[in-house]
This record gives sequence, structure tokens and C-alpha cells, in this order.
Amino acid sequence: MGIEGTSTNQGQSVTFEDRMSDQDALMWSIEKDPMLRSTVTTLMVLDGELRSDQLHHTFDRASRVVPRLRQRVRGNPLSLAPPRWEFDPNFDLRYHLRSARVPGSGSMADLLDMAGPIAMQGFDRARPLWEATIVEGLAGGKSAIVLKFHHSITDGVGGVELMLELFELTPDAAERKMPHAPDIHVLNQGQRFMDAFQHESRRQLAFAFQMSSAGASSLRDALSDPASSVTSSAELIASAGRILRPEGTPLSAIMTRRTLSNSLDVLSMPLDLAKKVGHHIGGTINDTFLSGIARGMSLYHMHHGAEQGTLRMGMPINIRGDSASTTSGNSFVPARFEIQIDFEDLTELMTHIRERAIAARDEPANQLVEPLSGILNKLPTTVVTQVFGSMMKGLDFQASNVPGSPIPIYLQGIPVTAVYPFGPLAGAAVNITLLSYQNELNIGVNLDPAAVPDKDVFMECLRTAYDELLDLV
Repeated sequence: MGIEGTSTNQGQSVTFEDRMSDQDALMWSIEKDPMLRSTVTTLMVLDGELRSDQLHHTFDRASRVVPRLRQRVRGNPLSLAPPRWEFDPNFDLRYHLRSARVPGSGSMADLLDMAGPIAMQGFDRARPLWEATIVEGLAGGKSAIVLKFHHSITDGVGGVELMLELFELTPDAAERKMPHAPDIHVLNQGQRFMDAFQHESRRQLAFAFQMSSAGASSLRDALSDPASSVTSSAELIASAGRILRPEGTPLSAIMTRRTLSNSLDVLSMPLDLAKKVGHHIGGTINDTFLSGIARGMSLYHMHHGAEQGTLRMGMPINIRGDSASTTSGNSFVPARFEIQIDFEDLTELMTHIRERAIAARDEPANQLVEPLSGILNKLPTTVVTQVFGSMMKGLDFQASNVPGSPIPIYLQGIPVTAVYPFGPLAGAAVNITLLSYQNELNIGVNLDPAAVPDKDVFMECLRTAYDELLDLV
């Protein structure tokens, strides 16, 4: 597989492959069902007004450094290889970078109401898969950026790395050099076919070598310890069944309807206190985050008189190692598992949530996600969409935790005061995503108003849940 280009984020080099991985290609193809769209939106609030001419310069420079910002997806229905990333010969920054004025009084609620439809809209699949809207007129002289990109570009962790091409770490940072625009070469149909053929040939050869090595290792293990070898194989098969089993119906008795609409809201809590709560059970911030969601869901169902014992959640498990940490694209396992939410004791709830999350992380079949993606990509798009629809539309909620910058970041010398993430619903009733920034844990809530028609009640339940958890320390 070739390398299309690299970028340097504050001293760290990020490489960009010229083809999607199988996992990225799946997220791209299943959007034949718009309910499964994978749009990631980030809302950044700045303590000052931005200059549009300077901002155009900043995004122009970033688009020359980060190949994905100028690349579109080019596939071939007759090709077995994943789609290519190719530079758009008609790239127009004006399409991707837009300006707007917030309606109403410029409050946070007004900004979120404005950002909702932006996050809801699909991408023009003939263009690079990102858009940024510069929002002016916020109360207190503030401004904001609504940045959205397709999940096939990168996961949340990679998105934080890419954002460093736009922002600075000091308010008086020197202006970075404007690189030359990338060379444009559009492949003809014959070249594209040969490139796909060579890509698949290299990949199949590597896969055969990998399977040969794994087979030799498995044979040695079987000869030395046949009982353990049989047990491991059985565990792997059972794990694969848990990962792939269809679950088309949500467990919630009240959050049952699904539409293409959304509604956004946010909340925050101190990072240091959330960390102490996690340590209360020998855990982490993630345990506090997930336990707050579980408790909030329980309170919400009790508010509606529903006795809800369990819910089904989806959670991306980061598998970025040292090699993947500097590679664009996605490096996560899309875990699905059921959790009990009706605990009266919060410590017991947190312990249960931690155990379930660790079990999902340690599923033996997680190692098969990329090979399985490759197999699924060989199937007709309609079939793949139906398979994933049967898996994802049974989720009650999705949750994701992304580590952000521990230090302040700036744009045009203006400090960023808050960064809120919004993950895709992709068939669930609610997506709740956490992004740390300095000593704040900023939580973005993206919900389907058909499933949760009383957003204010839901948010109050969620805030109450986190207040209860923070009171443990």
C-alpha cells in the first residue's frame, strides 16, 4: 500500500495511506442507509472574534499539509480493493469553509440549535469529506467553529491530531510557512484498475504470509498444549458470535423510535474530580464517564415510569498502538454489550460498568475486526448495509471517550475556551461523547428527538447523575 503524504503536527509526523482501510471502507459503504451515516462534528468556542481573511489562509495552509482535506473518495464497483483517496482536481476552499451569524441572542443554546442541522446533513460524496462553519455574533464577543468530517477520514483520536494543524499552542506563535499546493494526478480507468490489482496482490501476499506464520504458531501450540488450544479456538468462535450477532431491536421500553433528525446539547465537569471518582473503585475517568451515562439513563427511565434493568450500548475501543498513533484513519473496535443500569448503590454501578467495559475490550475476536471487514467489503453494498443495520439499530446509546489537549490552544492568538464533540447516532437513540480539554471534561450529547422528545428532562437526568457521582469524593 502506498503512502499519499505526510503532515507534521507540532513536531509529530502523520502519514496518510492512499487507500481506505477495510474498516474505513465499511463506514463509507454502509451509508447507503442514511440512518448509518458516520458524521463527526466538533464545536469549538473562542474567546474573541476571528478574522475571516486570516482564517481562510489558515485552512488553506492546513489543506496543503493534510492530504485528506483536499482528497475525495474514488471507488470502482468492479474492483475488490477498498476505495482510493485522490486529490480533487476541482478543490474549492470556499465550499468547505463558510461563515454564518448565530441567530437569537447569541447564547450557547442558540449556537447548538444552529449546529444541529449542520451536523445532520450528509456530505457531497464527490468532494473532500469535511466542512467548517465560522460562527459570528456570539454573546460576549465570542465566536465559534463548527467543524465536521466523515468518520472514514479518521477516528476521534486521529481527529485531535489533525486539529493541531489548525491551532497553535501559544498565543504569539510565529506564522507557519505556506507550502505549495499538492500535485494533481487523476487516474484514468485503466490506471485505476491496475493500481487496485497491484494493491490487492500485495495485500493477499501479506495476508498469506501472516496466516502461514499464525498457522505454524497455532500448530506448535496445539502440539505442546492441545487442551488449551481447543479452548482458545472455542473462545474465539464464541467471541466472534457475540460481536457479529444481529440485535435489531433496542432494549429500552421508551427510546424506541428512530429518525434522521437530531438535537444537540452539552455539559461539562472538572477532570480532576472525575479522575478521583474513578480512583474510588480503582478505575479511570472512563469509568466515571460511562457510569454517569448509565445512572442518567436509569433516572430518565424512572422519570417516565419505566422499570428498565438493562440497556445495550456501543463503544469504540481505541486500539492505536505505537505504529498507528502516527497514521491517519481509524484504529478502533466497535464494541457492543449490555449493561445493567438499575443499581441503587453507585459504587456497585461503577464496578459493574468497569467490568463490562473491560470484558468488551478483551474480547478475543477484536483481533478479527480488520480481516472480517475485508470479507464484508467483498459482499454487495446492500447486503453489507443490512448486516450492519441489524447490528447497530438495536443500540440504545453510543458512548465515546477521546483524550484532548491538556494545555490551552489558540487560533489567530485567540484562546479556545471549550471544545465539544458530537459523535454520529448511526442507529442509536443517543450518542454521548467526551473530549477532555485542560481541566474540563466536555460532553457532547447528540440525540434523536423521536427517541428522546424531552431533551431538557434527559439532560437534567444526566447532570444529576454526574453530580451524584462527584459527591462520592
